[in-house]
Amino acid sequence: MSEFLLCGVGALLLVLNAHTTMRVLASTEPVWRKGLILWLVWLIPFIGAWLARIGIPKQAQAPSNPGAKPIGFSADPAPESIALREGPAFALLEHMGRYNSLPFLDWQKLNAWATSMDDADLQRVALEQGRRAWLLHLRDALGPHFHLYESDSAYVLSSLEDVVAMATAGYVESTRKRIQRVLAGLAHFPEHGKSILVVMDDDDAYYDYVSGYYPDSGEFAFSGGMFIDAGCPHFLVKRADLAAIEPVIAHEMTHSALSHLKLPRWLDEGLAVNTERKLAGAGVIPLGGREQLRRSHLRFWDEARIQEFWSGASFFRTDEGNQLSYELARILVEQMGQNWELFTRFASSAKREDGGAEAAREVYDMDLGAYACILMEREPDARWTPDPQSWRDEERVAEESPA
Repeated sequence: MSEFLLCGVGALLLVLNAHTTMRVLASTEPVWRKGLILWLVWLIPFIGAWLARIGIPKQAQAPSNPGAKPIGFSADPAPESIALREGPAFALLEHMGRYNSLPFLDWQKLNAWATSMDDADLQRVALEQGRRAWLLHLRDALGPHFHLYESDSAYVLSSLEDVVAMATAGYVESTRKRIQRVLAGLAHFPEHGKSILVVMDDDDAYYDYVSGYYPDSGEFAFSGGMFIDAGCPHFLVKRADLAAIEPVIAHEMTHSALSHLKLPRWLDEGLAVNTERKLAGAGVIPLGGREQLRRSHLRFWDEARIQEFWSGASFFRTDEGNQLSYELARILVEQMGQNWELFTRFASSAKREDGGAEAAREVYDMDLGAYACILMEREPDARWTPDPQSWRDEERVAEESPA
């Protein structure tokens, strides 16, 4: 009898753990947290499954009718104009151009139309309707397999399966909250504005879209995601499994949360990389690669290239300088951010025009160039101090050079 009871308990435990595992895998939790929860589920009988079920909210389910779209997916046609109350309508098509067959709205004209209204709430609604209308036009341009999903605080435009699109929107919502906790005092998302995520199917579609925001000439580093703050803040990623794009979403949403500060690029990227690691557990360098990375830093950085770093130009390099720029930014932010109260004061006053040099002197009583020299294991060198004049001279030479 005891053997039958033991078998019954074992079978019940197996079914419970299997069901809980499916729920954990379908959740919007970061990959590292999923792994930790699954470890508890299978290591601690019953208690682990109970902890997992109370710790992870139930995910939205697809409708029982397989032919119907779940609530939140828009079947609305892309409008030609939008209007609120008795005020004048905004003619979308008159203020919408196309690049690589994709629609680009004149956001200045939309903003002017919205701000012409007396009521602040109406202005907010007008802007939100304009963004949603543009997304519907972009949906149609990308093809019939694309769909727009809308949750309380996010839009997801993609060709992802319904449940994956809903889970992605859930991850965006939870990431907003986590970023605000991790970057307390710096991160800001508009109270009523929704985060916009556009998921492109492949490299060609991704770069066709991105090229609309970049000059026609020049070389640019490849990327897996991008935050675009050109009238309508939104971020772009390439289609992949949700677990694969989680770090990209966390990184780009950090840029979105910090965009109001107009930070120097190195500071912006350093915060994004560190936050990505904290939230998604991605990008941690194994012990064996750290010494090789250190040697690469020491070999690469000199007085000319460090000026590219302070100005932000090195982040667009197509050689190893691209990766080294992100890593140096991460190290600087990680070190300077150990005293968060002090770092918040620094980041809040850092100016893009001088690479944060003045704010570093005022808050830390420190020369950024000398600090970078210490990290690169060399004596302080005045040529490593951010030099905005040299950046302007290089830009002028580039503009005057024949194409």
